[in-house]
Amino acid sequence: MKFKITKFGERHFDRKFGGTKILDMTKEEVEKHINKLGVCMDKTNKPGDVMTSKRSNEFIGVKVHDGYAPFCRLVAVRNFTDAKVGSMPITLENYQYIRSGYSARRESELPVFSRWLDLPLGKPVAEWLVFVLYDKEQINKEAKTTYDKDMEYYLNENHKQPLDRSEKYWKMEENPPSFKEFDADWGVVAILGQSHSNEEPMKPETMLRNALGIDEGGSGVKLDRNAYISSCEFWDKHATVK
Repeated sequence: MKFKITKFGERHFDRKFGGTKILDMTKEEVEKHINKLGVCMDKTNKPGDVMTSKRSNEFIGVKVHDGYAPFCRLVAVRNFTDAKVGSMPITLENYQYIRSGYSARRESELPVFSRWLDLPLGKPVAEWLVFVLYDKEQINKEAKTTYDKDMEYYLNENHKQPLDRSEKYWKMEENPPSFKEFDADWGVVAILGQSHSNEEPMKPETMLRNALGIDEGGSGVKLDRNAYISSCEFWDKHATVK
C-alpha cells in the first residue's frame, strides 16, 4: 500500500497553522517514514476493508484504529518529529488560557465555533502522531465535488467579475480548474499530536461539518447521535492547544 499526504493535509507543515505542526521535516520525508511502516498494515479480501488492526505492532510503534466511516483509518506511530501535543485536559492551572472563536480550515468551508488553549510557555512534545487516513475513492469523490464547483464558476459568463474575490478564484480567471485522481491507496488528511496511541473522539464541530456534506467541506457521513454526545463529554474536559 502507498500512503501520501493530501493537499489538505499539507496544512500541518505550515508554520501559521493552528493545529499540530511538523516543522523539522518535509512532507516527503514524513511520507517516506510512514510508507516504511506500512508493512504493519495488512490487506484483506473483504471489499471496502483494505486495512485491518490485526497487524498493529506497538513494539515498533504502530497502532491501527478503525475510523468513523468505512473509508477512514487512524494510524498511530511513535513521534519521529518535533511535533507538539494537539490537545490537553482542561485543568485549574490552564483554564485561564482557554480562548474561543469562529474559524474555517479552508476557503470553501463555513466557519464553526471552537475553543482552544493558548498556553504562554508552549506545550510538550507529542509521544505519538495519529495519521487520519481516507482511502483513494473518498479522496477522489471529495476532490471531484470541489472541481465541479470550480468548473461551474469558471464557465459562468460573469466569472470575470466574481462575487468571491479570493485569490483562488482570481487565478482561475486565466487558468481553468483541473482534476487529477489521487495517486496513492491512502491519503493523510490530518495529523494529530498526542501523548497516547488511543483514538480521541472527533470534535463535535467536525462531526457537524461532515454531516453538512461534501459541498460544505465535510465528508457526507450522517451524524451519529451517540458518538456526538460522547464527543461532547470528552471535549467538555479537553481542548486543542495552539
